[in-house]
This record gives sequence, C-alpha cells and structure tokens, in this order.
Amino acid sequence: MKRSILLTAIGASALMAVSAASAKTLVFCSEGSPENFYPAVNTTGTSFDGNEPIYNRIVEFERGGTKVVAGLAEKWTISPDGTVYTFNLRRGVKWHSTSRSFKPTRDFNADDIMFSIERQWKEDHPYFKVTSSNHSYFGDMGMPKLLKSVEKIDDYTIKITLNQPEAPFLSDLAMPFAAIQSKEYADAMLKSGTPEKIDQDPIGTGPFYLVQYQKDAVIRYKAFPEFWGGKAKIDDLVYSITPDASVRWAKLQKNECQVMPYPNPADLDAIRKDPNVTILEQPGLNVGYLAFQTQKKPFDDVRMRKAISMAIDKKAIIDAVYLSSGVAAKNPIPPSLWSYNDNVKDDPFDPAAAKKLLAEAGYPNGLETDLWAMPVQRPYNPNAKRIAELMQADLAKIGVKAEIKSFEWGEYRKRLGDPDNFLHTLLGCDSAKSASGSNVAKFCYKPFDDLVVKAKTVSDQAERTKLYEQAQVVFKEQAPWFTIAHAVQLNPVRRSVVDFKLSPFGRHNFYGVDIKE
Repeated sequence: MKRSILLTAIGASALMAVSAASAKTLVFCSEGSPENFYPAVNTTGTSFDGNEPIYNRIVEFERGGTKVVAGLAEKWTISPDGTVYTFNLRRGVKWHSTSRSFKPTRDFNADDIMFSIERQWKEDHPYFKVTSSNHSYFGDMGMPKLLKSVEKIDDYTIKITLNQPEAPFLSDLAMPFAAIQSKEYADAMLKSGTPEKIDQDPIGTGPFYLVQYQKDAVIRYKAFPEFWGGKAKIDDLVYSITPDASVRWAKLQKNECQVMPYPNPADLDAIRKDPNVTILEQPGLNVGYLAFQTQKKPFDDVRMRKAISMAIDKKAIIDAVYLSSGVAAKNPIPPSLWSYNDNVKDDPFDPAAAKKLLAEAGYPNGLETDLWAMPVQRPYNPNAKRIAELMQADLAKIGVKAEIKSFEWGEYRKRLGDPDNFLHTLLGCDSAKSASGSNVAKFCYKPFDDLVVKAKTVSDQAERTKLYEQAQVVFKEQAPWFTIAHAVQLNPVRRSVVDFKLSPFGRHNFYGVDIKE
C-alpha cells in the first residue's frame, strides 16, 4: 500500500501587440485557468487572480500593501471588547449590468453582504452547496464558530458580532473569500433553476466586468465605467493563459503581453538585459513546502517525517530551481513577517541519521510512497516537477521509493497578511477537519493549536508575537512539513506599463495601472 506526501506551498490564443491608436489594452500572461468565478470556494492564486478584477470586499488591502482600507464599507467601528464590528456601507455602488441572463434593478446594499456571508456559513442556505459546499477559507479560518450573528441594521449598515475577540478579523474580511456577490442576481438565478450561473457568468461591483472566458486560452474583461472608485485607466484587460514560463517570456519580449508572473529563474539574466522590460521584485509572503499526511501511516509518526526531512538536500533544490530567487525556509512563515522566530534550528541534511530514524519507525528496508507535485508555477514554487525529481533521487538513497504524481490543475486541486493565515489557516485543527481545506497535512496537534488559537484572541502584538514564536518551535519539533524556500516575488513588466504594484500576497491587481501611448 502506498503512502502519500504532497508537494505544494497558488495553449493560449494568439494575441496581437497593442496599438497606440487603439483603446488601451493590457495583456497579462497568466499561468493557468481559474477553477470558477466564486472566490469563496477557491484556494489558489490562479483562481484569485481570475476573480480579482470582478469583485470587491467590505474592506480591502491597499494596493501593493497589507494595510486594511475602505472597500464597500466607507467606515467602521469596533466595540471596546473587540467582538462587535459595525460597518457603514457605501451608497450608489453599481453592479455590472453585463450578464446575458440578468440585469440589476438596484444598487449594492446590506442584503448583498448578508447573502455573501450566509451562503458560506449556513448549511441550510439554498446556495450553500452551489458550485461547492467546501468554503475552504471560511471554514479553515474558524468562521463558523467565530461568528455569533450578522445583522442588517438598515440598507447601509451591517453589524457583525463575534463569539470572542479576533485580532485578524478585519484583515480576514479583506481576503478573496470575502468577495461580495449580488443577492438579487442569486435570487433570480435560483428562481430560474440555474443558481450556478452566478459563479459562472459573474457580476460584481469591481473595476472590470467579465466579457469572455475560454478555459486554458483567454479571459477578457472591460473597464466598468460606473465603478464607484472611478473608471480604470485601461479599457481592456486580457488574461492570456500561458502555463509555460518560457512561452510567457517570449510573449513579453514580443509585446504580446505586458505583464507576466513567475518567470523561470533560468531566464532571469536574459530578462534583466532586455531594455524594454523591467523586473519588479520584493520579498514574498510565501513558503514552499512538502506536506506530510499526518493522519495516515506512516506519516503519523514524527520519526518518519523527520527522516524524510533530513534525507532531502534543501540547498541543492534551492540552487537548482530557485537560483537567485529564493532563500531557505525553516519556519512556516517568511522572515519578513512580524513574529518570525529566527532562533528555530532547521533540520540538517543528514541521510545517515535519516536512515536510522526510518529503521526506528519500523521501516529498515524503506517503503513506497506517492509524491504529489503541482502542475503550475506558484510564487513559492517555480518548478514543482523538478523539485519532486530532486526529492525522489534523495529519498531513493535511504530506501524510500517515491512515485511522482501530478494532474491538470483543476483535478489536482480536487484531489488533494497575518501570521494567523499561515499558522492557523494552513496548520490549525479547524482547517485539518475540512475535507479539502488548506491544511493539506491534516496536522492537528493540540499544543500547537492552543497557541495559535489563543494568539487570535489577543490584540497586543507583542503578546501575539510571543505566542507565534512558541508555535514555530512546536512546528519544527512535530515537522508536519519539510519547509523548502521563501521565494522572492518577481514580475517582469514592459516599460510601457505605468503604476503596476506588486502585492505581498502574490495577487495581481490591474486597477490603477496605465499603459504609455
């Protein structure tokens, strides 16, 4: 019987170069197709990018930063005990009127907030199971237990009451899963017997509306002239879906696209020498890792997890795959994030010790396992297949025969800002209990979970830091992941692109971006 470990960490149509005489068009060479247009059931950067132009949230992260700013709520107040949030909503916010099956008759209001939260929260809601009942982030972040009530005070006031204080709550509401959809559209589609249309033919209040989606080829958006923040500077936004990094680079060179994500590290020298291209870079809030299925044998034994971790040559992987774009990871959060514990010692590369631990765990002659590798590039993992091959070779030296498995991105996903988003969402017990949540290791260890859950209820950052530092020590002791690297975020862009900003979360946002004539 094979055991599984998972390596993780988020053909295009021809497009003509932009003409100065035409409407302003920006082409983004994206790396893959979104799973759907409902962010609340997605966990991948690819899908979040596909949804980003369409929707807004109650609050937003400022473009290029982590600060929470006004979104569909103009202002808000928080009770002294940190459990009651009152949001005053914007008036006059228009919905896209572009769906072939629906035309809105009213502006955005509090009913839309109620609908967007309740379809994720209440299992008897008629939309709870539409598209998917697995509202990954909502569940993984403990929202079902956190929310006490969500009340509509009037058309433009919402009150959210929590069961206990939650320090990262505002930041949570700025995340993609909290995108706001139209209740009026949902009601109309439910009545017509086609509720899934709201997630396939979406409308939102965002700066762009969807025009066309052809899976694995192209997504076309147009600027929404009635956007509450003012019309976007570009008229047409096109995602040219281009999975191969070298092909993305070739398109950028020929001005067939103007922005590309996730360059092949081997192409960086050539990219830096191109006079028409600049590379935007900054430390990424990311971590690439190998997750062990901690609830199934043999990886329920920490000795097995430590054995695998010590058998893999991390430096060789970083040198071969990340080149100059990554630094070794020892913790589950990046060094640039507050509460990072630099005193934690990484597991050494020690095949002899690894083989000894393997024997102690009951496998003196080794074992067979599956090694899952994602089929697309992510900010934290530029080439999962190559990493898996290097790991496979290292593991063979201690008697572990690993068969590399991969699937098309959507099938792969089916099979499978705040330190809280790393430590609790990716490693907490709430997420482990979800059938297909973000805690792919299914790691649920009470001493760790107690620390990260307590940290969520504390408002003092110094106290939270101490708790998260302790949690990182426990993480290293229990080894639910083999941490690989923190990747520098790199985005090559044409010099004709004005005011494109990198997001620390690896998202790509094109509102506010311009193209020089």
